[in-house]
Amino acid sequence: MKYFSTNKLVSPVSLIEAVTKGLAGDEGLFMPERIDEFHPDFFKRIPRMSFQEISFEVAKKFFGEDIPEVILKDIVYDTLNFDCPIVQVKNSIYSLELFHGPTLAFKDVGARFMARLLGHFLLGFEREVNVLVATSGDTGSAVANGFYDVPGINVYVLYPKGLVSDIQEKQFTTLGKNITSLEIDGTFDDCQRLVKSAFNDKELNQALVLTSANSINVARFLPQAFYYFNAFARLREAGITNDLVFSVPSGNFGNLTAGLFAKYLGLPIKRFIAANNENDIVYKYLKTGYYKPSESVSTIANAMDVGNPSNFARILELYNHSHSDISADIVGYRYSDDEIRETMKQVFVEDNYMLDPHGAIGYRALKADLKDGEVGVFLETAHPAKFTETVEGVLGKGTVVLPEKLEAFMKGKKQSIPLGTDFNGFKQYLLTK
Repeated sequence: MKYFSTNKLVSPVSLIEAVTKGLAGDEGLFMPERIDEFHPDFFKRIPRMSFQEISFEVAKKFFGEDIPEVILKDIVYDTLNFDCPIVQVKNSIYSLELFHGPTLAFKDVGARFMARLLGHFLLGFEREVNVLVATSGDTGSAVANGFYDVPGINVYVLYPKGLVSDIQEKQFTTLGKNITSLEIDGTFDDCQRLVKSAFNDKELNQALVLTSANSINVARFLPQAFYYFNAFARLREAGITNDLVFSVPSGNFGNLTAGLFAKYLGLPIKRFIAANNENDIVYKYLKTGYYKPSESVSTIANAMDVGNPSNFARILELYNHSHSDISADIVGYRYSDDEIRETMKQVFVEDNYMLDPHGAIGYRALKADLKDGEVGVFLETAHPAKFTETVEGVLGKGTVVLPEKLEAFMKGKKQSIPLGTDFNGFKQYLLTK
């Protein structure tokens, strides 16, 4: 299958080129040339299928033409050696818990898949590949751990100084080996700008093989469609046949975009809810039809602090830039820090369910929007312990038990390199490595 740029100023490329380049030469994002729907019979069968079996069938739709089936199956099954269970929180509201992977965040799925896929493509490749990843929180830890100690790959994690949680920071700054953490004295948008500028710098690309592991990369965001299918299957397995609504905490919009791809593959989703914090650019677009990026605002849901979501370009392309069509499938909500805290407290007291700040936004938007006859699933994207200070500030000291996986990270020594937001400084650093 070929992959084209959302800017359509360069020729379509193969999957291996799309994955190793990350960003198209015209600064667009790669999109698969077609999306082939499943036959309706598939949706009758999947309640009897496992998460891995379902994901393999979805993976074949995107990657099956370019990777031998036996290898693709190994990649999927190795990636998904953990589950993403559905938990009922209240009446028709369910949490899809995506935090049971190695770093306790939903991005483990895409990061692990991409690491294994890229590892397959690099067999026999003579040059080292340098993965650049900007993170507002969980992407950095998922990518760093997914690619840790993979031969032939160097990972550079760019993160905004003082704007990620202590646990998130420890998950990518304590690894060493092929993982380098760059502490940028700026915002996530500055980190993302540096990465995009690197991909489009001719001198840098002649000297180094660069790719991205953000949701910019097709191999990172497309596998996130897997768990939408699994959620549908598990609800149908339990005999729940109501109209299905997904509420997605949205920052860079890779997760919601993957859900839209699932819908285009035929998954019967009635609508999506884009649940935003105070970084509400897409929320305003849904209301007005105008898209105006802005500087990101710091909130307690820091992984969503994005002022110019990259993946919105994919949404526009998917819907042929039709505001009416987009707003027919997606509704938007936005919440302040105080409203997030209020929701975390209420759900803990009333339902004995602990939300992290991002999941709280998803839950609140779902509760506000869900109609009679519908069942709603909000994506709980990270374990509350990754935000212990914030969660315990709301629920009280001692309420969060630190899982063993996170406890081990906290014992590690931070290793990071401070850099400013000037691209030339970043470029020279990479050229001297």
